[in-house]
Amino acid sequence: MSIEQGKRVLRIEAQAILDLIEQLDERFAQAVDLMYCCTGKVVVTGLGKSGIIGKKIAATLASTGTPSLFLHSADGIHGDLGMLSRADVVIAISNSGETEEIVKLLPTIKRFHIRLISLTGNTKSTLAKNSDVVIDVSVKEEACSLGLAPTASTTATLAMGDALAIALLEKRGFKGEDFAVFHPGGVLGRRLLLKVEDVMHSGKEVPHVLEETPMKDVIMEMTSKKLGMTTVADSSGHLRGVITDGDLRRLLEKQLPDLLRIQARQVMTPKPKMIHRTALAVEAVQQMEDHAITVLVVVNSTGLIEGIVHLHDLLKIGVV
Repeated sequence: MSIEQGKRVLRIEAQAILDLIEQLDERFAQAVDLMYCCTGKVVVTGLGKSGIIGKKIAATLASTGTPSLFLHSADGIHGDLGMLSRADVVIAISNSGETEEIVKLLPTIKRFHIRLISLTGNTKSTLAKNSDVVIDVSVKEEACSLGLAPTASTTATLAMGDALAIALLEKRGFKGEDFAVFHPGGVLGRRLLLKVEDVMHSGKEVPHVLEETPMKDVIMEMTSKKLGMTTVADSSGHLRGVITDGDLRRLLEKQLPDLLRIQARQVMTPKPKMIHRTALAVEAVQQMEDHAITVLVVVNSTGLIEGIVHLHDLLKIGVV
C-alpha cells in the first residue's frame, strides 16, 4: 500500500511540473529580463514552506552569478526591509497570493519603486495585482491526500525557480569558469578550478623522441618515463604524433625483421588528441572519455609540445 501511495505522490508532483510547461508564457521572459537588467540584487521572500523554497531559489541564483539573498517575510515587516534598495528586484513566493506578511511588504516595495516578480498559484490575488510580473505556478492538486500540506505546489515553485535561474544564467553567458569562482571548495572546486597546467607532466618528465628515432630508443624512452607513451616531434619540437603501449603491441604482432631499427615515424599515430595548458582539467577528462584514451598531449598555439596530462593523475587528485 505504501509503495502505491509513493507512486501516486510522484505522479502528481511530476504532472505538476509538466503542467508548468503549458502555463509558461511571455511573462517568464519578462521576469528573466527584469533580473538581467537589475543593477542591485535579487531578493527572494516567502513564509513557511514557500520560504524554504525561496531560500533554495536565492542560493541557486547566487551560485550562478546573480547577487541574491533571502528575506524572511516575517522578519521583513519587523525591520529587515532595510536590506532592500531601489536598484533591487524582489521575487515574492505565495501560493495563495494572500500571505499576510507578504501583503504587508507590498506598500514598502511600491514606495521604493522596486520591481516585483511573484510566483503564485493565484493570479488574481493581492500579490499578483501588485506585481510587475506574475508567474503562474498553480497546480491542479496537492499530493497530500488531505489537500493541506504544500507538496505539488512547492515542487512546482522550486522547478520554476530553477527554470528562471538557468534561463538567466544562459542570458548572461555564464560559463563553467565563472561558476568555479563561487564553488572553490571540495570536489566541485577541484573540477572547476584546476587547469591542465596544474596537473600536467612537463620538462624532463615528458617522453619525447624524434621522427627518425629507432624503436630501440623509443622503447627505452617510454620505459624510463613510465607514462605508457611517448610524443614524437620534429627537430623544432612540434608535435607530429604519439606512440603508445598499444602501438608497440601491434608492432610486435607483425613480427617484422629488424623491428628495433624501425623509425618512430613509421609506428606513430599522427594527429593525436591535444589540449591547451589553460584548459580546465575537467575538459581534459571529457576529451579522454569521448575518445576512449588515457593521455593528452599539451601543446601551445603553434603546436610545440609543452606537457602530458594523464588520466591517472586526474583520478589521483579527484577531478574524475
